[in-house]
Amino acid sequence: MSPRVTTILFALLLVPCAAAAEDRGSAKSQVEFGIQVAQSGLWREALYRWERAVDLDPSYAPAWNNLAVAYEQAGQFDDARKAYETAIKLDPKNMLIRQNYDLFKEINDRTQKRRGAR
Repeated sequence: MSPRVTTILFALLLVPCAAAAEDRGSAKSQVEFGIQVAQSGLWREALYRWERAVDLDPSYAPAWNNLAVAYEQAGQFDDARKAYETAIKLDPKNMLIRQNYDLFKEINDRTQKRRGAR
């Protein structure tokens, strides 16, 4: 194979890596902005930003974690559970995500039991 063809093939292999890095950077920007607006009480905007982040980079566990928190805030508990489970699958050693999910399950399960007892 000629050096020119090798260079072109190598360059083509880098394109997906660059796109993936750009997606992660864009997802991080969405997550950071979502945090800012959530801290201001704008949860619907935060939810939108974190949904965008997981669309941009579905492998970004912190975005799924924050999305789960926003779903909780919106009362969308089934969606919150799914988002937490996705975050844990992506980053099983992340203690913050595990703590958030454990707290969510404890509160949600207790609430469900109370509703069932009525």
